[in-house]
Amino acid sequence: MLSKSVELALAAVTRLAEVYPEKISLTATQIATQRQLARPFVAKLLTELSRCGLVVSKPGPNGGFSLGRDPSMITLLEIANCAGYRPTLKCCPFGPDYGEGQHCPMHKQVKNLAGQMDSFLRDNTLAGFSQRGSLPK
Repeated sequence: MLSKSVELALAAVTRLAEVYPEKISLTATQIATQRQLARPFVAKLLTELSRCGLVVSKPGPNGGFSLGRDPSMITLLEIANCAGYRPTLKCCPFGPDYGEGQHCPMHKQVKNLAGQMDSFLRDNTLAGFSQRGSLPK
């Protein structure tokens, strides 16, 4: 239901939320390594998230990325939208030519799932998903 870009953006930003209280900046390489993600893709997503104002980049040898605001003030939907989330059901799971003007048997359920995902992303902030695990800073 979520694109790879959205999943990776959420993974990267939740890592920044974990270190937010300590005001620590992390490089794209650190985030990629700690979350076991591809570094070039993480760097690209962080740049996009920076353009959206969700993360702040600090250049230089001690630079890196940090959250632009408190995790409780950033919804998962903001992150997803910045990473290219498209919240509407684009096509019928059985294909566009199912029956004459009829929806496929799965249409209603898939549409409901998409609505639940939209609600989940809209109603939750990073604060609820930034619990410290065993990963190093």
